[in-house]
Amino acid sequence: MAQPYPNKSINLVVPQAAGGTNDIVGRLIAPAFGEAIGSSVVVENRPGAGGNIGTQSVARSAKDGYTLLLTINSAQAINPSLYKNPGFDPVNDFVPLYYIGATPYLLVSPPGSPYKTLADVVAAAKKKPGELSYASAGNGTVSHLLGAMLNASAGIEMQHIPYKGVAPAINDVLGGQVPLAFASLPSAINYIKTGKLQAIAISSAKRSSAAPEIPTIAETYPDCVGEVWVAIFAPIGVSADVIKKNQVAMDKVMARADVREKLIAQGLDLNPVPPTKLGALLKEELLKWAKIVKASGAQLD
Repeated sequence: MAQPYPNKSINLVVPQAAGGTNDIVGRLIAPAFGEAIGSSVVVENRPGAGGNIGTQSVARSAKDGYTLLLTINSAQAINPSLYKNPGFDPVNDFVPLYYIGATPYLLVSPPGSPYKTLADVVAAAKKKPGELSYASAGNGTVSHLLGAMLNASAGIEMQHIPYKGVAPAINDVLGGQVPLAFASLPSAINYIKTGKLQAIAISSAKRSSAAPEIPTIAETYPDCVGEVWVAIFAPIGVSADVIKKNQVAMDKVMARADVREKLIAQGLDLNPVPPTKLGALLKEELLKWAKIVKASGAQLD
Protein backbone atom coordinates (compact mmCIF):
# COMPACT_ATOMS: atom_id res chain seq x y z
CA MET A 1 0.00 0.00 0.00
CA ALA A 2 1.17 3.50 -0.79
CA GLN A 3 2.13 5.47 2.28
CA PRO A 4 0.08 8.62 2.97
CA TYR A 5 1.52 11.94 1.84
CA PRO A 6 3.88 13.22 3.10
CA ASN A 7 6.22 10.48 4.26
CA LYS A 8 9.52 12.23 3.52
CA SER A 9 10.86 15.78 3.36
CA ILE A 10 9.45 18.29 0.90
CA ASN A 11 11.86 20.36 -1.19
CA LEU A 12 10.88 23.98 -1.63
CA VAL A 13 12.99 25.01 -4.63
CA VAL A 14 14.02 28.67 -4.83
CA PRO A 15 15.28 29.32 -8.38
CA GLN A 16 17.38 32.30 -7.24
CA ALA A 17 20.47 32.71 -5.08
CA ALA A 18 20.36 33.10 -1.32
CA GLY A 19 19.40 36.53 0.02
CA GLY A 20 16.59 37.29 -2.43
CA THR A 21 12.95 37.85 -1.57
CA ASN A 22 11.69 34.31 -2.09
CA ASP A 23 14.73 32.86 -0.31
CA ILE A 24 14.02 35.07 2.73
CA VAL A 25 10.32 34.17 2.65
CA GLY A 26 11.08 30.46 2.24
CA ARG A 27 13.35 30.35 5.25
CA LEU A 28 10.79 32.23 7.35
CA ILE A 29 7.88 29.92 6.49
CA ALA A 30 9.66 26.54 6.21
CA PRO A 31 9.55 25.57 9.91
CA ALA A 32 5.84 26.45 10.23
CA PHE A 33 5.07 24.80 6.88
CA GLY A 34 6.79 21.64 8.08
CA GLU A 35 4.75 21.61 11.29
CA ALA A 36 1.50 22.15 9.41
CA ILE A 37 2.11 19.53 6.69
CA GLY A 38 3.62 16.96 9.06
CA SER A 39 7.06 16.62 7.49
CA SER A 40 10.26 18.61 7.20
CA VAL A 41 10.33 21.33 4.52
CA VAL A 42 13.76 22.07 3.07
CA VAL A 43 14.54 25.27 1.14
CA GLU A 44 16.87 24.50 -1.77
CA ASN A 45 18.46 27.23 -3.90
CA ARG A 46 18.88 26.28 -7.56
CA PRO A 47 19.94 29.56 -9.19
CA GLY A 48 20.97 30.20 -12.77
CA ALA A 49 19.75 31.80 -15.99
CA GLY A 50 17.57 34.30 -14.13
CA GLY A 51 15.60 31.55 -12.43
CA ASN A 52 15.12 29.33 -15.49
CA ILE A 53 17.31 26.46 -14.29
CA GLY A 54 15.53 25.94 -10.99
CA THR A 55 12.10 26.50 -12.51
CA GLN A 56 12.76 24.02 -15.30
CA SER A 57 14.04 21.44 -12.80
CA VAL A 58 10.76 21.59 -10.87
CA ALA A 59 8.72 21.35 -14.08
CA ARG A 60 10.61 18.15 -14.91
CA SER A 61 10.58 16.70 -11.38
CA ALA A 62 8.50 13.77 -10.16
CA LYS A 63 4.82 14.62 -9.87
CA ASP A 64 4.59 13.41 -6.30
CA GLY A 65 4.38 16.68 -4.36
CA TYR A 66 7.84 16.41 -2.83
CA THR A 67 9.33 19.08 -5.08
CA LEU A 68 7.57 22.45 -5.10
CA LEU A 69 8.57 25.81 -6.58
CA LEU A 70 8.80 28.93 -4.42
CA THR A 71 9.19 31.59 -7.04
CA ILE A 72 8.84 35.26 -7.86
CA ASN A 73 7.20 36.97 -10.79
CA SER A 74 10.51 37.92 -12.43
CA ALA A 75 11.12 34.23 -13.18
CA GLN A 76 7.56 33.07 -13.75
CA ALA A 77 6.06 36.11 -15.52
CA ILE A 78 9.01 37.97 -17.10
CA ASN A 79 11.44 35.27 -18.27
CA PRO A 80 9.03 33.84 -20.88
CA SER A 81 9.22 37.21 -22.69
CA LEU A 82 12.89 37.83 -22.00
CA TYR A 83 14.32 34.48 -23.10
CA LYS A 84 13.74 32.90 -26.49
CA ASN A 85 13.49 29.53 -24.76
CA PRO A 86 13.28 29.65 -20.96
CA GLY A 87 12.85 25.88 -20.84
CA PHE A 88 9.42 25.87 -19.21
CA ASP A 89 5.85 27.02 -19.82
CA PRO A 90 4.70 29.09 -16.83
CA VAL A 91 1.03 28.30 -17.40
CA ASN A 92 0.98 24.74 -18.77
CA ASP A 93 3.85 23.23 -16.75
CA PHE A 94 2.63 24.30 -13.30
CA VAL A 95 -0.35 24.29 -10.95
CA PRO A 96 -0.78 27.52 -8.95
CA LEU A 97 -0.62 26.33 -5.35
CA TYR A 98 -0.37 29.33 -3.01
CA TYR A 99 0.14 33.10 -3.21
CA ILE A 100 2.10 34.40 -0.20
CA GLY A 101 2.52 38.14 -0.71
CA ALA A 102 4.09 40.99 -2.64
CA THR A 103 6.65 43.66 -1.92
CA PRO A 104 8.04 46.72 -3.69
CA TYR A 105 11.61 47.58 -4.60
CA LEU A 106 13.85 50.30 -3.23
CA LEU A 107 16.29 52.48 -5.10
CA VAL A 108 19.21 52.58 -2.67
CA SER A 109 22.64 54.16 -2.30
CA PRO A 110 25.37 53.90 0.36
CA PRO A 111 25.61 56.40 3.23
CA GLY A 112 27.49 59.53 2.25
CA SER A 113 26.39 59.19 -1.37
CA PRO A 114 25.44 62.41 -3.17
CA TYR A 115 22.31 60.59 -4.36
CA LYS A 116 19.87 61.12 -1.51
CA THR A 117 16.70 61.88 -3.47
CA LEU A 118 15.20 60.84 -6.80
CA ALA A 119 15.79 64.41 -8.02
CA ASP A 120 19.52 63.98 -7.27
CA VAL A 121 19.64 60.79 -9.34
CA VAL A 122 17.75 62.25 -12.30
CA ALA A 123 19.81 65.46 -12.31
CA ALA A 124 23.08 63.53 -12.29
CA ALA A 125 21.90 61.15 -15.01
CA LYS A 126 20.83 64.06 -17.22
CA LYS A 127 24.13 65.88 -16.68
CA LYS A 128 26.21 62.90 -17.84
CA PRO A 129 24.06 60.48 -19.89
CA GLY A 130 25.15 56.87 -19.67
CA GLU A 131 27.69 57.39 -16.87
CA LEU A 132 25.52 56.83 -13.79
CA SER A 133 24.99 53.12 -13.18
CA TYR A 134 22.63 50.97 -11.14
CA ALA A 135 22.91 47.36 -10.02
CA SER A 136 20.17 44.77 -10.33
CA ALA A 137 19.64 41.13 -9.36
CA GLY A 138 20.10 40.15 -13.01
CA ASN A 139 19.03 40.72 -16.60
CA GLY A 140 15.27 40.81 -16.96
CA THR A 141 14.52 40.89 -13.25
CA VAL A 142 12.02 43.41 -11.87
CA SER A 143 14.99 45.34 -10.47
CA HIS A 144 16.47 45.62 -13.97
CA LEU A 145 13.21 46.61 -15.63
CA LEU A 146 12.40 49.22 -12.99
CA GLY A 147 15.62 50.97 -13.99
CA ALA A 148 14.55 50.76 -17.64
CA MET A 149 11.13 52.16 -16.70
CA LEU A 150 12.75 55.05 -14.78
CA ASN A 151 15.03 55.76 -17.73
CA ALA A 152 12.00 56.01 -20.01
CA SER A 153 9.83 57.98 -17.56
CA ALA A 154 12.51 60.51 -16.61
CA GLY A 155 14.17 60.76 -20.02
CA ILE A 156 17.53 59.63 -18.67
CA GLU A 157 20.10 56.97 -19.52
CA MET A 158 21.40 55.10 -16.50
CA GLN A 159 23.72 52.17 -17.20
CA HIS A 160 22.46 48.78 -16.04
CA ILE A 161 24.89 46.48 -14.19
CA PRO A 162 23.37 42.97 -13.80
CA TYR A 163 24.43 40.66 -10.98
CA LYS A 164 23.72 37.02 -10.22
CA GLY A 165 21.30 37.73 -7.40
CA VAL A 166 20.49 40.65 -5.15
CA ALA A 167 23.08 39.86 -2.45
CA PRO A 168 26.16 40.48 -4.64
CA ALA A 169 24.48 43.58 -6.10
CA ILE A 170 23.97 45.04 -2.63
CA ASN A 171 27.52 44.06 -1.61
CA ASP A 172 28.98 46.08 -4.49
CA VAL A 173 26.85 49.09 -3.59
CA LEU A 174 28.03 48.78 0.02
CA GLY A 175 31.60 48.55 -1.26
CA GLY A 176 31.26 51.58 -3.53
CA GLN A 177 31.74 49.73 -6.82
CA VAL A 178 28.27 50.74 -8.03
CA PRO A 179 26.52 53.93 -6.84
CA LEU A 180 22.90 52.71 -6.95
CA ALA A 181 20.81 49.55 -6.89
CA PHE A 182 17.21 48.47 -7.13
CA ALA A 183 16.64 45.89 -4.38
CA SER A 184 13.48 44.33 -3.00
CA LEU A 185 12.34 45.65 0.36
CA PRO A 186 13.00 42.34 2.20
CA SER A 187 16.55 42.11 0.83
CA ALA A 188 17.41 45.74 1.72
CA ILE A 189 15.38 46.63 4.80
CA ASN A 190 17.89 45.38 7.39
CA TYR A 191 20.69 47.35 5.72
CA ILE A 192 18.51 50.45 5.85
CA LYS A 193 17.55 49.93 9.50
CA THR A 194 21.23 49.61 10.44
CA GLY A 195 22.26 52.64 8.38
CA LYS A 196 24.37 50.70 5.88
CA LEU A 197 22.17 51.80 2.98
CA GLN A 198 19.97 54.81 2.41
CA ALA A 199 16.63 54.51 0.65
CA ILE A 200 16.02 57.02 -2.13
CA ALA A 201 12.57 55.94 -3.34
CA ILE A 202 10.21 52.97 -3.40
CA SER A 203 8.52 51.35 -6.41
CA SER A 204 5.02 50.83 -4.99
CA ALA A 205 2.01 52.84 -6.16
CA LYS A 206 1.57 54.10 -2.58
CA ARG A 207 4.01 54.46 0.30
CA SER A 208 4.73 51.23 2.16
CA SER A 209 3.37 50.77 5.69
CA ALA A 210 6.71 49.10 6.50
CA ALA A 211 8.60 52.27 5.53
CA PRO A 212 6.14 55.19 5.18
CA GLU A 213 8.91 57.79 5.27
CA ILE A 214 10.29 56.66 1.89
CA PRO A 215 8.74 58.53 -1.07
CA THR A 216 7.47 56.56 -4.05
CA ILE A 217 8.94 56.89 -7.52
CA ALA A 218 5.32 57.23 -8.69
CA GLU A 219 4.95 60.52 -6.82
CA THR A 220 7.20 61.97 -9.53
CA TYR A 221 6.73 59.45 -12.36
CA PRO A 222 3.25 57.85 -12.04
CA ASP A 223 3.89 55.06 -14.56
CA CYS A 224 7.01 53.80 -12.78
CA VAL A 225 5.48 51.15 -10.51
CA GLY A 226 6.52 47.54 -9.99
CA GLU A 227 6.64 44.92 -7.28
CA VAL A 228 7.73 41.36 -6.76
CA TRP A 229 5.25 38.73 -5.64
CA VAL A 230 6.08 35.39 -4.06
CA ALA A 231 4.06 32.24 -4.70
CA ILE A 232 4.27 28.47 -4.57
CA PHE A 233 3.65 26.35 -7.66
CA ALA A 234 3.60 22.58 -8.13
CA PRO A 235 4.55 20.78 -11.34
CA ILE A 236 1.53 19.85 -13.44
CA GLY A 237 0.46 16.28 -12.72
CA VAL A 238 0.62 16.40 -8.93
CA SER A 239 -2.62 14.95 -7.58
CA ALA A 240 -5.44 17.25 -6.48
CA ASP A 241 -5.36 15.64 -3.04
CA VAL A 242 -1.69 16.51 -2.53
CA ILE A 243 -2.26 20.05 -3.81
CA LYS A 244 -5.12 20.47 -1.35
CA LYS A 245 -3.05 19.18 1.58
CA ASN A 246 -0.36 21.75 0.83
CA GLN A 247 -2.91 24.55 0.49
CA VAL A 248 -4.54 23.64 3.83
CA ALA A 249 -1.10 23.54 5.46
CA MET A 250 -0.19 26.95 4.01
CA ASP A 251 -3.49 28.38 5.25
CA LYS A 252 -2.40 27.33 8.74
CA VAL A 253 1.04 28.87 8.21
CA MET A 254 -0.38 32.20 7.06
CA ALA A 255 -2.88 32.27 9.93
CA ARG A 256 -0.05 32.25 12.49
CA ALA A 257 0.52 35.67 14.00
CA ASP A 258 4.26 35.04 14.50
CA VAL A 259 4.76 34.16 10.82
CA ARG A 260 2.68 37.09 9.61
CA GLU A 261 4.58 39.51 11.85
CA LYS A 262 7.93 38.32 10.49
CA LEU A 263 6.78 38.59 6.86
CA ILE A 264 5.24 42.05 7.38
CA ALA A 265 8.44 43.19 9.13
CA GLN A 266 10.28 42.24 5.93
CA GLY A 267 7.99 44.53 3.94
CA LEU A 268 5.55 42.00 2.49
CA ASP A 269 1.93 42.90 1.76
CA LEU A 270 -0.01 39.77 2.69
CA ASN A 271 -3.31 40.51 0.94
CA PRO A 272 -4.51 37.04 -0.07
CA VAL A 273 -4.92 35.89 -3.64
CA PRO A 274 -6.86 32.58 -3.87
CA PRO A 275 -5.20 29.78 -5.87
CA THR A 276 -7.87 30.11 -8.56
CA LYS A 277 -6.94 33.78 -8.96
CA LEU A 278 -3.17 33.16 -8.81
CA GLY A 279 -3.39 31.59 -12.26
CA ALA A 280 -5.27 34.65 -13.56
CA LEU A 281 -2.72 36.99 -11.91
CA LEU A 282 0.10 35.12 -13.63
CA LYS A 283 -1.56 35.49 -17.02
CA GLU A 284 -2.12 39.23 -16.44
CA GLU A 285 1.51 39.68 -15.43
CA LEU A 286 2.77 37.76 -18.46
CA LEU A 287 1.01 40.32 -20.69
CA LYS A 288 2.08 43.32 -18.58
CA TRP A 289 5.77 42.46 -18.44
CA ALA A 290 5.88 41.37 -22.10
CA LYS A 291 5.07 44.97 -23.04
CA ILE A 292 7.72 46.36 -20.68
CA VAL A 293 10.38 43.90 -21.88
CA LYS A 294 9.61 44.81 -25.50
CA ALA A 295 9.80 48.54 -24.76
CA SER A 296 13.11 48.10 -22.90
CA GLY A 297 14.64 46.15 -25.78
CA ALA A 298 15.95 43.52 -23.34
CA GLN A 299 16.38 40.06 -24.85
CA LEU A 300 18.40 37.06 -23.73
CA ASP A 301 19.18 33.76 -25.44
